[in-house]
Amino acid sequence: MNNQENFYITTAIDYANGSPHLGHAYEKVLTDVIARHRRLTGRNVHFLTGLDEHGQKVQQGAEKENIQPQARCDLVAAEFLTLCRDLNISNSDYIRTTQTRHKEYVCKLLQKLFNDDLIYKSEYTGYYSKRAEQFLQEKDQIEGEWPEIYGEVEEITEESYFFRLAQYQEWLIEFLEAHDSFIFPRFRKNQVLEFLKEPLNDLCISRPIERLSWGIPLPFDQKFVTYVWFDALLNYISAVADQDKWPADYHVIGKDILVPPHAVYWPIILKACNKELPKHLLVHGFWNISGKKMSKSAGTVVNPLDLVQKFGTDSFRYFVMREMRVGQDSDFSQDQFFIRYTSELANDLGNLVSRFLNMTSRYADQIIPASTVKEEAEVELIQNWQKLENEVFQQFEDFQIQEGLDQIFEFIRSLNRYIETRAPWKLAKSEETADKYRLQTCLASIAEGLRLCALLLNPVMPKISSEITKSIGAPDNQNWIQDAHWGSSLEGSNVGEKMILFPRLEL
Repeated sequence: MNNQENFYITTAIDYANGSPHLGHAYEKVLTDVIARHRRLTGRNVHFLTGLDEHGQKVQQGAEKENIQPQARCDLVAAEFLTLCRDLNISNSDYIRTTQTRHKEYVCKLLQKLFNDDLIYKSEYTGYYSKRAEQFLQEKDQIEGEWPEIYGEVEEITEESYFFRLAQYQEWLIEFLEAHDSFIFPRFRKNQVLEFLKEPLNDLCISRPIERLSWGIPLPFDQKFVTYVWFDALLNYISAVADQDKWPADYHVIGKDILVPPHAVYWPIILKACNKELPKHLLVHGFWNISGKKMSKSAGTVVNPLDLVQKFGTDSFRYFVMREMRVGQDSDFSQDQFFIRYTSELANDLGNLVSRFLNMTSRYADQIIPASTVKEEAEVELIQNWQKLENEVFQQFEDFQIQEGLDQIFEFIRSLNRYIETRAPWKLAKSEETADKYRLQTCLASIAEGLRLCALLLNPVMPKISSEITKSIGAPDNQNWIQDAHWGSSLEGSNVGEKMILFPRLEL
């Protein structure tokens, strides 16, 4: 693989109208796992996340708290930056839509679209959702009622600027039908095509400044500010406008903002501006409580930093990757968190590392010996690894992270079975020369198995992976392509003192 191959990945930017919750944390961790994996395969990764700071809800929240909108955004930004830090997110950049670089780019594209007659002024009468900050049509009602997601809906008449969205509808349908892998999982494409069966209306991309002052003024009419979705979507390209990184390889987003913002507005805006489209949209599901979406009003929102404080950063990262299949919904349960932590992390992995360090200290003076024996137990162990190494790589490439982790931990369990089969505590008591070599080979084999597990777990649990790698004296700059093969020799490496990676917890 070409070490200079670029890989650009983004999260959706968070909205500055509330504190981080489990959904925000999951999206960050998922994107970070993908970014770290790609770095470990030699790619030059650029990872963007950030904050969407304009719009009516931000302005209203600031008024309610009697502070300036920018001050409120600064407070919310600090919360999300803390989330990124505490989750060990390796983002390359953090964009805020109040930054000059973003505002200037938005104005540049707005002016281009206006000059090209793709933005026009007209009077609009219709329904407006303050909560969603968007205009609605009667078809958005369900059985004559507005869905709860829209909150209070009012009918208004006002002059606005419109983007000629409708004229690109047929182009977008043809594009989606010709690019089957544009949206992952692929079944989400049908959701978009179903939406596009109805004629598109042109998109209102302005709000009058007397109703909404907290936004980017239109460069061609200062009495209006830019619609927050038009502003926000441009962050993906404004952040790298002066770099050779566009188009993005993946936009990682939640399923609730696929249609229409990311799968309809965004491709058409880019097409109208003569910009390349992102290569893919990766759409993840929701975390539910007892089968229902988390809700502030119902008191079922989970604070991810509470879980991090209780279980540790890498344990949290492991759980959300292990529990949710990418693209599907999943139920959150603290009981299930505890079960995963205890059985898989503490008992399977943590106990394996602890036993190895203890045995190497007792039987080999904390120095990894040479592997000189290759009997049935070693052959079976190596075959177990060789069955999964390429498959796990492909699973991570294809976002089947849950399945990849399942295989890695099956190998960890096979290492524990290998210890029971070899029984090094018995070999250490034997005076036979053959048993001495079996003991040395056993310790060397466990060390190699741990090196490989730590390498494959690195994208999900970078801190734990580093601690394991350091404790067995393995290099810390390994590569998934070059080093994920059985056979490296750690002979002569000094191992660390016995440690507890996952302390036992009370639920």
